[in-house]
This record gives sequence, structure tokens and C-alpha cells, in this order.
Amino acid sequence: MIRSLSRRNLLSSLAAIPAVALLAACSDSGEEAKAANTKPADTKPAAPADPAKPAKPAPEAQGTVDMAELLKPGALPDKQLGKDDAKVTIVEYASMTCPHCAHFAATTFPELKTKYIDTGKARYILREFPFDPSAEAGFMLARCAKDNYFPMVDVLFKQQANWVGVANTKDALLQISKLAGFTQESFEACLTDQKLLDDVRSVQKRGADEFKVDSTPTFFINGKTYKGAMSIEEMSAIIDPLL
Repeated sequence: MIRSLSRRNLLSSLAAIPAVALLAACSDSGEEAKAANTKPADTKPAAPADPAKPAKPAPEAQGTVDMAELLKPGALPDKQLGKDDAKVTIVEYASMTCPHCAHFAATTFPELKTKYIDTGKARYILREFPFDPSAEAGFMLARCAKDNYFPMVDVLFKQQANWVGVANTKDALLQISKLAGFTQESFEACLTDQKLLDDVRSVQKRGADEFKVDSTPTFFINGKTYKGAMSIEEMSAIIDPLL
């Protein structure tokens, strides 16, 4: 079940979201979240690989999906990095308030991008799976940033501790957004865009209903499902045999 908030309530609720509603585990608060049974992947950050040791084996896949169905257009156009004809397609479902997602973005994604995406070997698609109003707001602001979607996501993950669970999430997000070129007016216009909010929720609902996403981050790599913030060594072990 997806939390239902009016556009006015979403904006006003950001001004005083209690920290308890944005637990570090980044699951949604209240009975609706319990009913949805969604949670962040309970995965500890992997230790860096020891160069003297053999390469890590590929993590075991936790399911499969039909890639043709997965890549069908949804409520929002996919945000993609990399070439359409890359041999490997990586789809990540993430929540902006999830610490595991932020850890992956900071420690694994930069090398993943350099090694596979920028070289044309893989394409990467990020899909919204927000757990709470703050995560919804973060994704909405990234969408409103247009061509700066990925830079905005990157900044919000890097600054996660400065806006998630703080006394006034709205003001914290506003300050970050101003650095990205938003004005007070464009910030409020973005967060009161009911259609955009509905579309972000639709992306999450489709992920849960059709592809059984129930934690973040969840990755689909050429049709196989992997849950948790994997290291670059683990992702390389999955990707390299597909090239």
C-alpha cells in the first residue's frame, strides 16, 4: 500500500517530520508501511577486496524477471546512463532516504560507472522506490531538475545525513535545492505537483506489484534479481561473464 498524501500535505509535512518516522532503517512509518512489508535491504557494506585474494564469486541471484516486461515504459520515463545497445542492463530500485542506497552510490557506483557504463559495456537505469514523504520529495526534486536528474540524486545521497530525519526536512531540502539552481518558487511548485507525486508512487507500486521489489536497493541485472548494496567486486563478478 502506498501512503496517500495530498500535494499540500506533502509539502507541509516536510516542515516537521519527526525523526522517528524516518528511522535509519529507512522503512516507512505507520501501519501502511507494515502492510506493504517493504524495507531496506539488510545488507552490511562489503569490505574492500584484498588484491592478494582470489576474486569474489558472484552473489547468488534471488530470482528472475522478464527483461522485456521490466523495460516496458512506466508512469515516468526511465532515467538512464549508458548506451541502449550495451550488453548488460542494470535496473536499480532505490529510496532516497535509504542508507544502504546512499552507501552504494558513494562507494560502488563511481567505479561501476567508470568501468562499465562509460565504456559502453553496461547501461544503468534508476527507478524510484520511496519509503516515506521525504524520499518522495527527494525524487520529485530530482525529476524537476530535468537533465540534472543524476547529479541531483548524487547530491541528495551525499547530503543524506543533512536532510533525512532532521528537525525541518523542508528547509534542509530547500537549501540543497537552491545550490542546484532551484528558487523558492520552483521548489514549492515541484513539491506541489500532484501528477508528479502520483507518478513517483506509480513507479514504486509497479516495482512492488510486478517485480516483487520489497527492499532497497534492489538490482535487476540482465533479468536476475540481486538485493543489497553490493561492492564493485561483487558487481564485477556478475557483469564480467555477461560481456
